[in-house]
Amino acid sequence: MRPVTSRLPVFPWDRLEPYKTAAAEHPGGIVDLSVGTPVDPVPEVVRAALAGAADSPGYPLAWGTPELREAIAGWFGRRLGAAVGPDAVLPAIGTKELVGWLPTLLGLEPGDQVAYPELAYPTYRIGALTARAEPVTYADPVADLDPARVRLLWLNTPSNPTGRTVDAAGLRRAVAWARAHGVLVASDECYLELGWETDPVSVLHPSVSEGSYEGLLAVHSLSKRSNLAGYRAGFAGGDAAVVRELVAVRKHTGMMVPKPVQQAMIAALGDGRHVAEQRERYARRRAALREALTGAGFRIEHSEASLYLWATRDEPCWDTVGELAKLGIAVAPGEFYGAAGERFVRVAFTATDERVAAAVERLWALRR
Repeated sequence: MRPVTSRLPVFPWDRLEPYKTAAAEHPGGIVDLSVGTPVDPVPEVVRAALAGAADSPGYPLAWGTPELREAIAGWFGRRLGAAVGPDAVLPAIGTKELVGWLPTLLGLEPGDQVAYPELAYPTYRIGALTARAEPVTYADPVADLDPARVRLLWLNTPSNPTGRTVDAAGLRRAVAWARAHGVLVASDECYLELGWETDPVSVLHPSVSEGSYEGLLAVHSLSKRSNLAGYRAGFAGGDAAVVRELVAVRKHTGMMVPKPVQQAMIAALGDGRHVAEQRERYARRRAALREALTGAGFRIEHSEASLYLWATRDEPCWDTVGELAKLGIAVAPGEFYGAAGERFVRVAFTATDERVAAAVERLWALRR
């Protein structure tokens, strides 16, 4: 039997390990700005909810408790301006799980295409390959794709890695094309609450969806806005028929969010104070790193939202990664996200204030 891994690429982050090892040898220790994992505390209101549900001996519901689905639907209404009902949402075991398995859960087959941006989170491609479908990239989905073959169209706004956003007009154009050809749109909006120079728009907003969620699925996460990456707490909503199909398959395959995590999600979705506090932390770190990078000769492109700065010195990305490793700073090579990123690096501002300050100080060495 041919192993599944034979059709998958090498896990990209394994290639970064030698550079992180080199960065760790810096006398002041490593400043890891590569992965973008949260480092700040889990909000107390969330931890209390998790602990309060610790005595949960029974199996959780794959569709989530009614209370959780009400909380997700309420957040969609308040934050996205989308009147999505509790019957049209579902929790996921972290958003990466949903992205990676969506083509399989939808029953895609060899010959079907999964389309995603030319600069993109690598898991869109992995999801296609896992389902034995064909991954294809686009600069413009309307102009670049074959509607006869594409079954699933991924949008990503704000973008990982670039922080670029797509406005309502651009989203509306993509949705109209997809609906005309019977293509399901999945919009990865995990950084939507982290807009800095713009207010990101959801694919479910009335200005895009025109009040209908047919053929649309918006994917969200609590990892970044609530520091819950370790909880694996994601969710999605939109087309009720698609959600029902996904839930039916997830029931059979045991894809269930643990009950204590479901309770924690309810608390996180209902509390806006911790989100505002975390935004303030990220805003400070972003401003400090942006100034230090531009002062060190980098050019920042896009980056109007998300947790990353998309930076270049107009040289091969691995050269930049190596130079920064000498300063004890680890960043992600843009090549991880597609050939169009081969002269960029992605710089996360998810390190602590102390580590960000250390990076800023070290970047002075690159000033020209």
